[in-house]
Amino acid sequence: MKDYFLKIYKYNVWANKKVINTLKKQQVVDKKILTLMSHVLSALNIWLARIENRPTEPYPLWQIYDLDQLEEMADDIGARWLLYIERNEKFDGVLIYKNYVGLPYENKIENIMIHLVNHSTYHRAQIAILLRQAGLEPINTDFITYDRVITGQLKDE
Repeated sequence: MKDYFLKIYKYNVWANKKVINTLKKQQVVDKKILTLMSHVLSALNIWLARIENRPTEPYPLWQIYDLDQLEEMADDIGARWLLYIERNEKFDGVLIYKNYVGLPYENKIENIMIHLVNHSTYHRAQIAILLRQAGLEPINTDFITYDRVITGQLKDE
């Protein structure tokens, strides 16, 4: 399971960076797009903080960050998730927590981790649609593209 999580979290780091680089290159200031990318990175931070039993600051869930802040957040949370995975062997523990509106839940950590990568992919797809609608060019962040890059079949853009 550890190898699987390393693989999908390395992909998630790559994909988030690709989107942010694309947003920076095209100087995107659209509030919907920035809100979605901010939400992706905030959620990654909040969940890891819950898992590690730390305060969920400094990135509130629905705050909008600028492109430089998003780049810094992506680097920070991506590195912290990879470190968490590297330092752990099992991910089948149960997390008991309250969601952002205070409702109590409990989930297996491995399911939360799978959810987070899917959550990120979902919102990156929304960002791609919004970019296209704004007449801008989205970036391909498909997992298979990532796999082609890391195996040397495709040059990273």
